[in-house]
Amino acid sequence: MDERIIMTDACVAEGAAWLSAQDPRFAAALALTGPLPLRRQPDGFAALLDAIIGQQVSVASARAIRARMAAAGLVEEAAVAAADDHALRAAGLSRQKARYALALAQARLDYEGLRAAPSDQVVATLVALPGIGRWTAEIYAMFALGRADVFAPGDLALQEAARALFTLEARPTEKALRALSEDWRPWRAVAARLLWAYYRVDRGREGIMA
Repeated sequence: MDERIIMTDACVAEGAAWLSAQDPRFAAALALTGPLPLRRQPDGFAALLDAIIGQQVSVASARAIRARMAAAGLVEEAAVAAADDHALRAAGLSRQKARYALALAQARLDYEGLRAAPSDQVVATLVALPGIGRWTAEIYAMFALGRADVFAPGDLALQEAARALFTLEARPTEKALRALSEDWRPWRAVAARLLWAYYRVDRGREGIMA
């Protein structure tokens, strides 16, 4: 694999500088947002389990469920793989999420191998699992694996930020934003960080909490 990995704040700053040099609108956005966050997180089973837990619930609810699962000893891959539906649901998961968590644990993914795999292969491997959509897979590649050139065009905040920053007539579709992001290679993950940051600033200027 010959892909840039974002390891430090300096990597993010390098990507932001490159984007700003390519497009003055990115430079203007960065002037508003200030330095962008690193947002790296550990990879592995726990990261994907947290993604499943957090689907369609508030951050507070996800944290509460995660705490219940930890108290029940159901956060390690082997423990979840050996659990039954009743135990997972008693720990706070819905029937659907219990199925997703069990499938993830029983898949026994080669997480070390994913670190060395091309980003397209990482995404394809993850979306083959129940409950892991393309957005989740791309977010995992960006923040758990630190891939510098992964983007998540299905993200509504990214779509809305692109509409505002590039003065588009309407919010771009996932397909349209994916095409637009081709111009931001090899720093598409930093472009995502910048657009998310700009989204929060832009919403704040409208008097709406992001």
